[in-house]
Amino acid sequence: MLGAVVHIGLTVSDMERSKQFYGELLGLKFLGEMLMEGPETDALFGGENCRAKVAYFKGSEEIHSPSIELIHFLDAPVRAIPSDLRMTSISEVCFVVDDIDAVYQHLVASGVDCISAPQSFDFTDDGLGRSKAIYFRDPDGIILELMEYLD
Repeated sequence: MLGAVVHIGLTVSDMERSKQFYGELLGLKFLGEMLMEGPETDALFGGENCRAKVAYFKGSEEIHSPSIELIHFLDAPVRAIPSDLRMTSISEVCFVVDDIDAVYQHLVASGVDCISAPQSFDFTDDGLGRSKAIYFRDPDGIILELMEYLD
């Protein structure tokens, strides 16, 4: 019934700050930006006089994966709700990295709120292999994850 995941949308409070974080700090490739407004936008977002900047980023042209869609509503302030891994919602967006320890050091040096240092996991008995992972937060507090596969 469903096809591929096209993108993962994240509502942000400051588009320029988020573009810098996802593009310059995390190194995702900026694909483009648009302004959404008009009757179709109102219908899609279930509101009136909706205006939103929307920007797209992707990790790699070589690897097929969904893009990250950043949405910044211009017509009303964004209501911030602190992300919590134990709350019903999308818990995190996970990115694969080659050297999680180096990326973690880069995040810490850049002042990013990391929930922990990289943690090692061994799920080989479950058929899932070994990995290292961390959770961290973007400027709006959205929880993101990094994972390095060790096998």
